Amino acid sequence: MVVAVARYDPIMRSIVASFVVAPPAGLRVRTRLRPSQQDAVVLRLVGEYLGGLAGGDLARRCALGPGADGRTDRKRALTPASSSRWAGAITRTSNDQWQRGWRNLLDARAGLRRASKAIERRLQVPVGGRHGRVRGYPSPAERHEKQRRLQHLQARLARVERRLARGRVSVCRGGRRLAKARHRLAEARLTGPQWRQRWTAERLFLTADGEADKPLGNETIRVHPEEGWLELKLPAPVAYLANTPHGRYRLSCTVRFTHRGDEWAAQVASGAVRYDIAYQPHRGRWYLSASWTRPTPPAVTVQQAVAGGVLAVDLNAGHLACWQIDRHGNPVGAGINIPLMLEGLPAATRDGRLRDAISRLLNLAQQRGCSAVGIEDLDFADARQTGRETLGRGRRGKRFRRTVA
Repeated sequence: MVVAVARYDPIMRSIVASFVVAPPAGLRVRTRLRPSQQDAVVLRLVGEYLGGLAGGDLARRCALGPGADGRTDRKRALTPASSSRWAGAITRTSNDQWQRGWRNLLDARAGLRRASKAIERRLQVPVGGRHGRVRGYPSPAERHEKQRRLQHLQARLARVERRLARGRVSVCRGGRRLAKARHRLAEARLTGPQWRQRWTAERLFLTADGEADKPLGNETIRVHPEEGWLELKLPAPVAYLANTPHGRYRLSCTVRFTHRGDEWAAQVASGAVRYDIAYQPHRGRWYLSASWTRPTPPAVTVQQAVAGGVLAVDLNAGHLACWQIDRHGNPVGAGINIPLMLEGLPAATRDGRLRDAISRLLNLAQQRGCSAVGIEDLDFADARQTGRETLGRGRRGKRFRRTVA
């Protein structure tokens, strides 16, 4: 299924050329593990030990700054304490986390600059006045508050600029939101032991990068698609826990991937597969995720994508309006509404409803024989940075901003 998108210019809101969204470059599937009590103890010990190494390596990477990442030296230092492959996964993860933190700083700087410029433009216009398309603030009180807001944004921008100049990136293993929840347990509805369990679980490191030239696509964590066993290579300090030769530990439970299991088995037989083991203490469950790279399909033009008909989708608050369009742009049949009520719901519920709406869209396109799904790209990224300055004020503006978000 190819998705064609029509994007709108953020300033004039004029329709620009449509384009075809590139298909996903990889796949990721997940299944539940049901380890025994002994298996769970081993997984925790290995995850906590490697997590400590990952935390130290991340600190070293952040200290190096935006210059050379020193991955070779860091990996060489970690290898005696774990293994060459565990060290490679740890250093690669640290580099990825640093890069994400650096890009977040750049995005924060760009957003603060946009918000500051929007307020500065309106402050240059007298109260209640208008200069071209720029309106002044309606009252002196609001203008005063916007001046205070501008000072706050400029102070934040100055802090971000100083961090970028020093190359100082802040990355929190385990999540900054969970770290801050430690100081407001009652608001987070957690007790001290519950928070500690979640914090420890989030900082476990049980990730093994795939290797195409190794058996079953991975030398560190192996999963046999037919026999259903999972075994992992233990780091040297905990190798005494091995129950199979060569310092490996095999879980007593059976592992199966039901979703896309055939594709995963084919990839295991012919290429590299990355594995991630995660623990959710509030549910008492272990999970195994497998991910791999898909072959890149040939490029598709917009004309080729819409040749077999398009299912046009209009994004609205509370529902998706769909209509089948032929290759000449004429509507076919009757329109269909797909409900999508997300307001006031928890994040997990919103994600579930969004996935359900996407699945219904794809099924509808297949049933009607459409070769593409056309979705409007309103491109509110810049507008979200400036907020009230471009998306309205008052109760109506607040509701519209919530819809855009």
